[in-house]
Formats: sequence, structure tokens, C-alpha cells
Amino acid sequence: MRVLVLADVHGNRAALEAIREPFDVCICVGDLVDYGPEPGPCIDWVRENAAHCVRGNHDHGVAQNVEVQGAGGFRYLTAITRPLSVSAITPDQRRYLADLPTSRMFTLGGKRFMVVHATPRDPMEEYAPSEINFWKPRLAGLKVDYLLVGHTHQPYTLQVNGTRVVNPGSVGLARDGDPRAAYAIIDDDDVQLKRVEYDIADTLRAVDALIPDATARQILTDVFRTGGMPTKWLRNGAAQNGHSNGTPAPAEPDAD
Repeated sequence: MRVLVLADVHGNRAALEAIREPFDVCICVGDLVDYGPEPGPCIDWVRENAAHCVRGNHDHGVAQNVEVQGAGGFRYLTAITRPLSVSAITPDQRRYLADLPTSRMFTLGGKRFMVVHATPRDPMEEYAPSEINFWKPRLAGLKVDYLLVGHTHQPYTLQVNGTRVVNPGSVGLARDGDPRAAYAIIDDDDVQLKRVEYDIADTLRAVDALIPDATARQILTDVFRTGGMPTKWLRNGAAQNGHSNGTPAPAEPDAD
């Protein structure tokens, strides 16, 4: 059985549609909206193609119209794009986001899967690095073969306490210095972390058409092109989590 695992689409239709992998089952790990300019088509794609999907923190924020304040970085982008995401989707699409569960557990091909956006301890918010010691207490007693997570926009896979943890990275808003769309394929017991190029110019045209804030447009242009948040957008009060040097900046746990 060939399983396609997607996470953190963030309204980037062009990146999502560039993934043309054959699959038997598609699983989405949440965050379909915010940041990117085309949340509606991304929601529709997931509804049509994903057998299982869970709610990410941005899905929850858009569904509930949660206001965000931020001086810079990704939190600033959330503050700017959140109302645009809310207005860009239909009431039915918004209900879909609101109805998504925060976790799912099921069996595929004789393997037990659990899916959460962040961690089993905190399904929507906890930032989970690629560290075995971090994961050990969070997987204790959890009898699953696969745990699928997202949220960090950092692709990785770990074997911990008999469970394979798979983070496919971000389809629509890479933060690891590689601007290509990221995803994972699970083919029987073979886990592949994969990337594909997409038409970034297509996404940027949609950004220009949707987002009136010139600073947000420029930040998003830089993020989409570089696969991370350049340092210049984290300075002057905008730096978060102590990241003040380096390009691109690491993911911001409290703003993802």
C-alpha cells in the first residue's frame, strides 16, 4: 500500500498541485490555510483526495476567526493573512476546518497509524524537534506503528519506542532552506521524504493579487523563494525565540 503524507499546505495551491505521486491513500496532517493566497482550492483538494485529515493550529484559527498580534516574522504574517483566509473561503469550507478532529487513529495494511498536527500530548501547538529523547516520553504506552506529525515545517523520520515518527515537512511554506514542496511516501515499510519543484511565480502572482500589505507581500516573496525567514524580517523587535542571526531562520514554534 502506497500512502501519501502531506502537511502544512498553507494555502499554496501551486505547490500542492505539483505533487503528482501515485497513491492508494492520502493522509493530511493539517494546516491547510493561512500564509498562502489560495486556501479555498487547497481545502477542496484535501476534501477530494485525503482519506484522513486532522486539524492544525491555523485551521483552528481560521475556523474560529482567532485574531493574532505580531510585530514581525511568521506571527506578523499570520496577523495579516488570517482575515484574508477567513474571507477567501466559503462557509462550507470553514465548517470543514472546524469539523476536523485534532487526532485520528486507524489501521492501514495491517499497521496502526496515529495522526496529529503537533504531538499526542498537545495535538495542535507543541513544537516537536527531531530528537529521540524528546519523543520517548510522548510515545510511552502509545501502541502504534506510525505517528504522523507536522507543524515544524522540518521533514524528518525517527524510530522511537517501536513507533516510526514521520514529519513530511511543509508542502506550501518550507522553512528548512529548500523552497520546494515537501511530502512523504510510505510504501509498505519504506518511508521516503521527498521534494518537488513548483511554480513559485504562480504563487507570488496570487500573493500580489490578494494581499494589500506591501511588507507582508515582500516577506512572503522572500520566504517562498528561499525556503525560510530571512534575518532582515526578524530584526528590530521582530525576532522571536532568540533567532537573530542566520538565513534562513529556523521555524518559530509559537507562530507556526
